[in-house]
Amino acid sequence: MNKVLSAISLLLVPTLAAACTVQVREPTGAGAGEGETVRIAVVPKAIGFDFWEQVRVGAECAATKHPNISLHWDGATSEDDVSGQQSLLQDLLAQGVHGLVYAATDAKAMADVTETARQQNTTVVNMDSGTDPQPKGVPVYATDNVGAAEEGTDVLAEQLGGTGKVAFIEFQPGTSTNETRAEGFERGLEAHPGLELVARQSSKSDYNTALQVTQDILTANPDLDGIYAGNEPGVLGAAEAVRQAGKAGEVKIVGWDTSEGEIEALREGVVTGLIAQNPFKMGYDSVDAAIGEIRGKADTAPDTDTGAVVIDKDNVDSPEVRKLLNPSCDAPPE
Repeated sequence: MNKVLSAISLLLVPTLAAACTVQVREPTGAGAGEGETVRIAVVPKAIGFDFWEQVRVGAECAATKHPNISLHWDGATSEDDVSGQQSLLQDLLAQGVHGLVYAATDAKAMADVTETARQQNTTVVNMDSGTDPQPKGVPVYATDNVGAAEEGTDVLAEQLGGTGKVAFIEFQPGTSTNETRAEGFERGLEAHPGLELVARQSSKSDYNTALQVTQDILTANPDLDGIYAGNEPGVLGAAEAVRQAGKAGEVKIVGWDTSEGEIEALREGVVTGLIAQNPFKMGYDSVDAAIGEIRGKADTAPDTDTGAVVIDKDNVDSPEVRKLLNPSCDAPPE
């Protein structure tokens, strides 16, 4: 952890055991006074991705803005490890935390975790992805995935001149993020009837899987014109498949996230558009909201849309986009 954040102590490191039933702790009250250390656990869908690292920077930044915060960051190593995330969250609740901030890997599977937390008066805030059902008192700080996906599809349609055969590389069916991005893409297709969806495959949030399914799609559809990819591994895998097929720039790729590899592919012209979220703001706002709720200072009508913008070769070097791509606590993105 960054030395600058020495004031933020770690909780006990949980083990990723097999999923088990958690005993509900006796309610101790969600509130905590200014002099009491507030223990908050932040759990992304997975660790090791550029997107989630930016979320971490935002979360840790928020913690430094309040006194007496103990922040713990941990996650599974794969976004499709639903049982691993369940076990991790359950362990954290069994240890006892004031607040649980997490991105649900599976909307339905994680609903029980949220319910358990609320039964023991643990404050819950979701970031990026919520649960099904989503309790009224649990906010979700996230991108407007439907709106941003529609905009991304508009960009793809414009690049193709309004007509062409396209493929959709989704990532984790069952997560609210995947489904809302799919919904926005489908709305975009309705608005552009000249686009024909010829393939839809899941990358399972894995680069190698995305590479393989894109290769298969290109083989089955040699006249493919465009690809819409739902997240970082999907974009990177699709880009490599298009490179290997010698169709860079010929097959347009519009997708989500802004990892270093994606930005490099954008500059090369292999990727033609990226939907840039604001993961720093997502992490910051989620932790800030949890602290406010715990200390009885919650915003009763929070703005939970953390924003998104489509970037391309023309605006990637603008000051606003550079700040978004390289966020810091000293110079946070808007």
